[in-house]
Amino acid sequence: MTRLALGIDLGGTNLRAAVLESSGSVLRRMSISTDAGGGPSVIIAQMLHLASALGGLEGIDAVGVSAPGPLDSGTGCIIAIPTLPGWENYPLRQVLAEKFARPVILENDGIAAAFGEWTYGAGRGLSHMVYVTVSTGIGGGVVADGRLLRGARGMAGHIGHMMISPDGPRCACGGTGCFEAHASGTAFSAEARKAGFADARAVVKAARTGDAAAVALVEREADLLGYGFASLLHLYAPQRLVVGGGMSDALDLMQDRIMAQINRLAMPPFRAVDVVRAALGDNCGLVGAAALALLPSI
Repeated sequence: MTRLALGIDLGGTNLRAAVLESSGSVLRRMSISTDAGGGPSVIIAQMLHLASALGGLEGIDAVGVSAPGPLDSGTGCIIAIPTLPGWENYPLRQVLAEKFARPVILENDGIAAAFGEWTYGAGRGLSHMVYVTVSTGIGGGVVADGRLLRGARGMAGHIGHMMISPDGPRCACGGTGCFEAHASGTAFSAEARKAGFADARAVVKAARTGDAAAVALVEREADLLGYGFASLLHLYAPQRLVVGGGMSDALDLMQDRIMAQINRLAMPPFRAVDVVRAALGDNCGLVGAAALALLPSI
């Protein structure tokens, strides 16, 4: 019997929602810009609007929400979100369960996306996989020994906040030199504007035509990602590293340089790894959260 879930993916830039089957098929999907400064009440109103626009909750068995963290997936509470103000110690699962009158699960967005890719996408059939999303921030999720790695309070996988340079730029988390502060889509866009480009998309478009300034920015981003990815290979020894988020649109331009950094920095036994784009695109968080909602024992 086919079961249905409403998947919601809360991002710092976009808020996505979709109705999905237990097979992973997306039946209906919508996306709007996140009212990042509005706080929980405004964003929850946006979630309810999306659910209504997708046809309401008739036939929906459960709701799965992926959100940036840190969050406690056990209690269903947001602890704090560096890129979204006003969410400190917010009981999101409880609030949404009351609003939707359905079972709700809350999962870190990187872990949810990793589960989506592992179950239905580029990690299918693997026992060891790392998923990295490079978007507003950098997040991730890990599959190790055929199991989803959650860690204490479900907070494993905050790979964006590993330090890659002690004297680097200030990160939204309050630290300095974080992987996210150097190589996120936000950081890339900031460098793009300094170089006279409108945004990250303009850089990628120009790089595809051979524009020297754009190519230099993309190469710099590839090097930074390569530094972080080499560390992830040493930490988790994956068979495959899957890259999602908005910056994955330029992975084809960056792949050779990323692999060059991996081959320079990683110990030889860790170099034989595929670095591939997420097969589910920006649906991976939605699909993973929905699948986890329908399979709560995972």
